[in-house]
Amino acid sequence: MNTKELLKKVRKIEIKTRKLSNNIFGGEYHSAFKGRGMTFSEVRKYQYGDDVRTIDWNVTARYREPYVKVFEEERELTLMLLVDISGSSNFGTRTKLKNEILTEIAATLAFSALNNNDKVGLVLFSNKIELFIAPKKGKIHILRIIRELLNYESTSLKTNISKALEFLSQVQKKKAIIFILSDFIDSDYSKSVQLLSKKHDLTGVRIFDLFEKELQKSGLLFVNDAETGRKLWINSSSKKVRESYNLSFRKNADYFKNSFSKNGAGAIALSTDDEYVKTLLNYFKNRA
Repeated sequence: MNTKELLKKVRKIEIKTRKLSNNIFGGEYHSAFKGRGMTFSEVRKYQYGDDVRTIDWNVTARYREPYVKVFEEERELTLMLLVDISGSSNFGTRTKLKNEILTEIAATLAFSALNNNDKVGLVLFSNKIELFIAPKKGKIHILRIIRELLNYESTSLKTNISKALEFLSQVQKKKAIIFILSDFIDSDYSKSVQLLSKKHDLTGVRIFDLFEKELQKSGLLFVNDAETGRKLWINSSSKKVRESYNLSFRKNADYFKNSFSKNGAGAIALSTDDEYVKTLLNYFKNRA
């Protein structure tokens, strides 16, 4: 992609996603995450009207009367975007590829953070860390992130979600809002989700194409595995083949949901046909 084409795409993404973050999300982003940007200050005796969720049960048990934790809101939040750029993200049978949806969602979140005067950082990953941009503030910084989302070419086709989560855990010591955007065609990342979600506010956004969800009866199909390069013929007229294909998708979807939900992290699943704006807005409102 030449410079002129890239700048045109950046501008198009900026206009669309900034409009969404300004006019549709409004204060939803801040409302959803303001309570997460809190640092522990002290404990004090429970007073009428205090939120029971702030009770410190260890101190309460020690002194045999209720004590609550007191928090101070941090002046700024940090949003970290982990975006999957492996081979399987470059797939789509509908109006858009998965990576196009991932880019739009990431840009919308970034501009929402910009409106809240928060820092934004980016990690692009495959089965390794492809690019790390440290969190900073400002429109110029956000536009750089969008340029990289649009133009960065992965050096690997494979995926390793655990490696991305472990890397962020090492470089981001201060508590942050973290969105990992991927199709989550991977396994064995539940432990990494558990460890990261203990310190940070973590949300997984899983994008899939409807073709991946259910194999239609279409006769012989020549397919290419985007992450291994393996090419083969499959007989979609075979009920056994279709059931095996569909079961694999469901197992992958269940593993994603369980890995995030059971560890107290947020989980969003979207097809490339879904209206991601509506889904994100509902997610923010439910958290507020």
